[in-house]
Amino acid sequence: MAALSDTAAARLRLWHPRGALCAVCRRPARGFGWFDPVRSKRPRHSVWFCSMACQGFWSGLAKRGLGMVDLTEPEQAAIRSAMKTVAEVMEEIGWETQLIDLTEPQVLTLIEVAIDGFQNAMLATSKGDETEIPF
Repeated sequence: MAALSDTAAARLRLWHPRGALCAVCRRPARGFGWFDPVRSKRPRHSVWFCSMACQGFWSGLAKRGLGMVDLTEPEQAAIRSAMKTVAEVMEEIGWETQLIDLTEPQVLTLIEVAIDGFQNAMLATSKGDETEIPF
């Protein structure tokens, strides 16, 4: 029985996306994934996601044949939306302050606010998109 559990643990270790990043928002992946179901001599292409929302967004783009290389229109809109929250932090810091003069906590806050603003806007976009997950 020990050999069976060792084998199951080994398969789980190979399957789980440890260290992989979400194909949409680049957060750590949490087990939502997709792999190419077509068998070939090459290894199957697979991508991982942090949530079902990101998985649904990606599958909608994949169905329409859009790649993730260039920024899509929703991603560009999310960047514009994130600018509002970044501007609020810059208002607190002071617009005349040069980036080189920012302290480490100020830079970290600025980066965190920009990423959170982008991810929240992408999440809002994906919730409004009624894509069907293809499995």
